[in-house]
Amino acid sequence: MATPCIALIGAGGKMGCRIADNLKKGDRFVHYVEIGERGIARLAERGLRATPLEEAVAEADIVVLAIPDVAIGDVSAGIVPQMKSGAMLMVLDPAAAYLGKLPSREDVAYFVAHPCHPPVFNDETTPEAKSDLFGGVAAKQAIVCALMQGPESDYEVGERLAAEMYAPVMRSHRITVEQMAVLEPTMAETIGAMMATLLGEAMDEAVRCGVPYEAAKDFMLGHINIELAVVFNRVNPFSDACLVAIDYGRRAMIKENWKQLFRPESIREQIDVMLHPEKLKGL
Repeated sequence: MATPCIALIGAGGKMGCRIADNLKKGDRFVHYVEIGERGIARLAERGLRATPLEEAVAEADIVVLAIPDVAIGDVSAGIVPQMKSGAMLMVLDPAAAYLGKLPSREDVAYFVAHPCHPPVFNDETTPEAKSDLFGGVAAKQAIVCALMQGPESDYEVGERLAAEMYAPVMRSHRITVEQMAVLEPTMAETIGAMMATLLGEAMDEAVRCGVPYEAAKDFMLGHINIELAVVFNRVNPFSDACLVAIDYGRRAMIKENWKQLFRPESIREQIDVMLHPEKLKGL
């Protein structure tokens, strides 16, 4: 089987450049599509030339949309009709796919692939890997993949490309688009990223109360590390006093019905608001 030809749309953007850096290491034939002047310049810095959209899509076996979620609906509506029968459209986030923003075309496969990012607890030893917090450069990460539509044989094709795009990859998990939407935005962003910003605000408040900044930061990051280890690696239990503090904080800060965020109707609302931020004011 011939190696699929790739069209990377948005190749000069932040995510596009990350993917381009990895794909150019291999032997795939890749069309790098970019229309912005800054993006074209970034490609030139990498020794890459931008290909016109129509040419790239017409030849591609897999079209990868490395573009913002808010643009996927409109961009895919223009691209999918131009794709070869039997080709694959790959998106890098479940949002647009979950909301049904991809155009209807039965003879084109739809694949979703997303990085998990390097884990907090890892075995990296080199300075480059330790500093690669996002992933896709030197630190190992897992990925999640979903074949939304298309023949079963297309799953392996999409997963193989995703592993190259996000390399180095240590594990690949096959899930559904619906399950991916549970992970992001709900678990990782609506809850996880929100809690991370809250921890930062808590540290800032300690500083406002008079604690020196460096002392507060060392104390917070050290405690986050062991607290994550207790919860996720079960290294040892929380102390009895800490359990009381956890319950006190939960009662003071967390709504009892917070798990409703995982209901399908809430997930749809979260994604809809992410794609249309102006709606957040009305909630």
